[in-house]
This record gives sequence, structure tokens and C-alpha cells, in this order.
Amino acid sequence: MQIHALIVDDSGIMRKMVMRSLTESRLAQFTFTEAVDGLDALDKFDTKKTDMAFVDWNMPNMCGLDFIKELRRTEKRHVPVVMITTEGTMGKVGEALDDAGVDGYIVKPFTVDVLQKKLGPMFEKMTKPKGFFSKLATIS
Repeated sequence: MQIHALIVDDSGIMRKMVMRSLTESRLAQFTFTEAVDGLDALDKFDTKKTDMAFVDWNMPNMCGLDFIKELRRTEKRHVPVVMITTEGTMGKVGEALDDAGVDGYIVKPFTVDVLQKKLGPMFEKMTKPKGFFSKLATIS
């Protein structure tokens, strides 16, 4: 599966680490676009090209949570968003999942194994055929 991912983090080192870890996870074949904060991410988000976004919470100009809320408000199709952040309290996790509509949540620091475990089910769901007629097509 080919995935074009938007990586949003104000730290260039962290963006590189996320990209390297996703590539090493072998969950998909990734291509990447990088953004330094939420405002930059809004400019670089391409509704036709972006398949997923991996977003930090704490950034200047526009934080990750505000970016996700704006994305959800304006998106034409649902794009899975995973928060990768140091914010690990239950309140923050709940806020991201419930208020912003995040699809996944990973606390820094993380390993490739953590990415595989947390993202594996999401990628399985993305590759499954949808609906009755798709199921018939896979049987034939």
C-alpha cells in the first residue's frame, strides 16, 4: 500500500525520526511532506494527495490540536490523523480523541514496535474492501 503522509512537528529532528520510524515499520510504502506547525500544515495539506497526517501537539503559531480541528471542519474526505506527542495524560488523550477526532495517539518517545502495534489495526482497516459489493469482488 502506498501512503502519502504529512508530518507536522516544529522539530526537524523529530520529523526525520517519525519518517524513518514509519519507513522502518513497513506498514506501507511512505512518501512524505513536512510541515513545521499547524499553519504550515494547513498550507501543505493536499486533499487529493494526503492519505494520513502525523501531528505533534505543542508547536508555535498553531498547535497540532487546532490544526486537526480545522482540518476536520473543512475536509472533504476523512483523512486519518495520528498525534505523536509528549502529552500523555488521560485528559489530553481524551481531548484529542473526543474533541478533535484524532484516529490514533502515540506518546513520545516511541519505538518502531510501538508504531507497528498502534498503527497496524488502522492500516488493516484501510486495506480492507468496503461494503457488500467489494466483498463479492474479492470472492470472485
